[in-house]
Amino acid sequence: MHAEDGRHEAPAADALGRGLFRRTQPYIYSAEEIGRLMEAAAALGPAGTLRPLTYVTLFGLLAATGMRISEALALRLCDLTDDGLIINKTKFKKSRLIPLHPTTRAAIDRYLSARLAIIADTAALFVSNAGTPPRYDTVSALFRQISRKIGLRGEPGQSGPRIHDLRHSFAVRSLEHCPCNDDAVSRHILAPSTYLGHAHVSDTYWYLQATPGLMAQLADAGEAFGRTGAA
Repeated sequence: MHAEDGRHEAPAADALGRGLFRRTQPYIYSAEEIGRLMEAAAALGPAGTLRPLTYVTLFGLLAATGMRISEALALRLCDLTDDGLIINKTKFKKSRLIPLHPTTRAAIDRYLSARLAIIADTAALFVSNAGTPPRYDTVSALFRQISRKIGLRGEPGQSGPRIHDLRHSFAVRSLEHCPCNDDAVSRHILAPSTYLGHAHVSDTYWYLQATPGLMAQLADAGEAFGRTGAA
């Protein structure tokens, strides 16, 4: 704005203070990339064990609900209800209900059918071959390994898409399917905010990222406003 009109102030570089938190650039997965991640998880060994089905179901659930990985790993069998998944007293000491799409519920039911036939003496929903819930660091390391295998990450030690980015992707893809008008967006944003477990809807804005789909909607709205004066 200063370049266009010198009357606009150009703030000093340190006007907002030094050492500000620098946000990690989120990666927004495409549906095709999520499919490849799940295919790679389904191909994990050892063959004939519960491990591949555990991870393909876990990654699919994260992508379909946007829930935190810590929340998914803490799920118990009793948290799966007819109405969805109950997330008990997590980050903000609050509980919430996450409704499940029929395809997501069907995938969990298939997993439970196999899991209960192999390991039935634990209350955890997701379990490793040892019969205990997978550890967070183990899941994260395996996700990075799979990401490298399918070409989403570089060599070990290099940064790249994270498992937490499935949460960002859920928020963005959800917004992409919302009609592009103020009223619809205002109503819609409450749903992903509830799914994500945010105390305030403003916290959900942190998870939103510009994508070609969203930018195209904004461009169309801007063009319409330019023609008619109404978005």
